[in-house]
Amino acid sequence: TGRPKGVVVPHEGIASLVATAVDRMGLERDSRVLQFASVGFDVFVFELAMALCHGGRLVLITDEARVAGPALTDFLADQRITHMILPPSLVSALPPGCALPEGSTVLVGTETVPPDLFERFGTTAHLICAYGLTEVTVNSTLWPAREHPGRPSGRVPIGRPDPNTRCYVLDEHLRPVPPGVAGELYVSGRGLARGYLGKPGLTSERFVADPYGPPGSRMYRTGDRARWRADGNVDFLGRVDTQVKVRGFRIELGEIEAALTSHPSVAQAAVVPDRDGDIVRLVGYAVPEAGEGEPDPQELRAHVAGALPEYMVPALVVPLDGPLPLTPNGKLDRKALPAPDWAAMTGDTRPANATQERLAALFREVLRLDRVGVHDNFFALGGHSMASMRLLGRIRAEFGVELSIRDVFDALTVAGLEAKLKGAAAARPALLPAGEHDGEHAGPRLAAPVQRLQWDAHRRAPA
Repeated sequence: TGRPKGVVVPHEGIASLVATAVDRMGLERDSRVLQFASVGFDVFVFELAMALCHGGRLVLITDEARVAGPALTDFLADQRITHMILPPSLVSALPPGCALPEGSTVLVGTETVPPDLFERFGTTAHLICAYGLTEVTVNSTLWPAREHPGRPSGRVPIGRPDPNTRCYVLDEHLRPVPPGVAGELYVSGRGLARGYLGKPGLTSERFVADPYGPPGSRMYRTGDRARWRADGNVDFLGRVDTQVKVRGFRIELGEIEAALTSHPSVAQAAVVPDRDGDIVRLVGYAVPEAGEGEPDPQELRAHVAGALPEYMVPALVVPLDGPLPLTPNGKLDRKALPAPDWAAMTGDTRPANATQERLAALFREVLRLDRVGVHDNFFALGGHSMASMRLLGRIRAEFGVELSIRDVFDALTVAGLEAKLKGAAAARPALLPAGEHDGEHAGPRLAAPVQRLQWDAHRRAPA
């Protein structure tokens, strides 16, 4: 909802969190933990507990060192930081020559982790991909990169459940789904919160009975989509309630972002839906790798098209000069991304005759665009089946001809539909409301066969 909710976390959840850091992150009594997160962010509790609940030292970062650059990496080196939790977009934005401290442990999470992160920094630092929510005491899974050397192929997993934690991937009937099949992620264990402060209704909705745990146990419905891998690791697939429906298909934006970042010239990527009424267009944003020039948007779209279905290819890819914008908590600030220039999406071929000009005007009206080229694909511009029906109605009214939905799917473009118009049949006259006539056909009309059958049945057995 965007409104802060108080979460009642038990003391044993914090104790379990520290035990996880000792067991899986190599936390020791002389560790030096970076305090990077803001006080209002749940990760702050993780940083605080790691140091002060285990005898280590908590090092507060300066404001000057919070940006991706030499000020940050010099601070880490000068303060001999051994453990830190950083947003992956911040780490990915570090320029060449900036390195993480040798042998340090770095948790990256809260957003999609680009695979190249492990290739750049995995040889010197111990990188761990993490996943967790406040309702399950900050962290639930970890994926240590040193156990999987090299650059991850495809999506980076969020790992295996922490000690004292159980994870389930379930369908809508709370039944486990097999590995490779997407479902909703549920988390149970010692870190489970008691609920939301003063919100019993919301608590009962999100904290539900755990049918696979001990009697009386509960689990948290995360609202995140996930799937098990065959090796026991979990893939994070995005939010259940933020799936986008494009042309009748439900898609996950994280899959498109992963496809964009798999291009060698892209360091970071984000994909957002741009909605105008019922027209939904996907916009990709790409940050180039250090030392690379501005990536070619059409090349990136072709790269995504080679990995994903056509309806998941962004209508427009916008190269960015700097790193992705972040919120104060280190998450992607989607509202700060530049507005798309839809004129850059359309082709330069202008209408060559009056028919093409009229068709292009109908395309612009239905798709809500200022410009359309004669070879632009109707569906690539954001069209869908219902929009194509509206287009057919406009064509019928404008040209007085009858085209089918198949004609739109076959032709796709202004030029293609112009060719279809040449062989199209004249449109049937519109039906007149009861009591009206056009003068020429006034008087009685012959009944249709089905009407005669109904009339005969009525005469034999009047109602």
